[in-house]
Amino acid sequence: MKDMDDIPALMRDIGARAKVAASDLAFAAPERKYAALIGAADAVWSNRQAILDANCEDMDLGRDKGLTPAMLDRLDLTEARLRGVVDGLRAVAEQPDPVGQVIAEWDRPTGLNIRRVRTPIGVVGVIYESRPNVTADAGALCLKSGNAVILRGGSESFHTSTALHDCLVEGLRQAGLPADAIQFVPTRDRAAVTELLRMVEYVDVIVPRGGKGLVGLVQAEARVPVFAHLEGICHVYADRDADLDKARRVVLNAKTRRTGICGAAECLLIDWQFYTKHGPVLVEDLLAAGVEVRAEGELAKVPGTVRATPEDFGREFLDKIIAVKLVDGVDQAIAHIRRYGSSHTEAILTENDATAERFFTRLDSAILMRNASTQFADGGEFGMGAEIGIATGKLHARGPVGAEQLTSFKYLVTGDGTIRD
Repeated sequence: MKDMDDIPALMRDIGARAKVAASDLAFAAPERKYAALIGAADAVWSNRQAILDANCEDMDLGRDKGLTPAMLDRLDLTEARLRGVVDGLRAVAEQPDPVGQVIAEWDRPTGLNIRRVRTPIGVVGVIYESRPNVTADAGALCLKSGNAVILRGGSESFHTSTALHDCLVEGLRQAGLPADAIQFVPTRDRAAVTELLRMVEYVDVIVPRGGKGLVGLVQAEARVPVFAHLEGICHVYADRDADLDKARRVVLNAKTRRTGICGAAECLLIDWQFYTKHGPVLVEDLLAAGVEVRAEGELAKVPGTVRATPEDFGREFLDKIIAVKLVDGVDQAIAHIRRYGSSHTEAILTENDATAERFFTRLDSAILMRNASTQFADGGEFGMGAEIGIATGKLHARGPVGAEQLTSFKYLVTGDGTIRD
């Protein structure tokens, strides 16, 4: 390893080793990748006390730094959450290997057979903030898809991420795969991020996982292509034809289950006719759950609410805060979401099929839901085992980015002495 004080040299060394590892990993047998992931899962569970101790150290540092409760919740690893990390590694291991999968196949009149098959992207750089579980998720998904990965975790989760990375490397070694296939940047120095964003000769794509500040920095400074993962400004729209019991359950869960994740609802839109029929029950439920409700117009008259400002709409709170507003029908809800949304996840609560279809058709967020909590915006809940992030851009990958989304493709063309006229 290069001198830790020479960040450019350090990052070049990491990049060069990742490039070599990627060339080996691209054709690694599915059985060896499976063995590496199972070995990593076993190592995490065997070393759980050391990982939890490392997390306690990070939590203490986070409190000293004044992290918000939501950020501390993202950082916190309980034994139950660590079990979730282990289950995620095993779930990714059990998935079909995407490398070499035939996406399409056809024959041409010329006699050519053409196949479009999945192939690894190469080297993936993942830059993330305080969630240490991303270390395991990103490492696992890149390994499964045949990519080498360079992980640059947030300074807040440095000790926890280092401990988890050690377990991933143990799995690689047990399976006879190159340890350099999953590397963790061993410094908190922000200059390492700058270098990673410029390493076009070594890195094929950057995946940022974090808040608006991080993603904005990456998009502004990266010379390497980026899978955009912008804010999770998620909306829930309670339509006039919503079932009251379903709406109450979904709204409360969408906001309060975990407020610090990108799938948490940040804005509730209520149809006027729903409000006329049922009153402010959805707002009262949120207030009773300890949520600060920033209300506009008529809803601001509900006792306990705070009058909303224009800046409260289109804002990712990542806290027990939500903006609420009355709208006149689904089209007004759609217009509001188009103006203030981040193309992440939106939900409609309705029993009207035509209204739901209009909502689905006329919005273009990465994930659209009906009668379900936005907290399901998660690769694990989509059956992907884990995710590397929720891509909100429109190119290559959208929504949860799992192993399949971390592949590109190539064309395999077979002839029989075939020549072109």
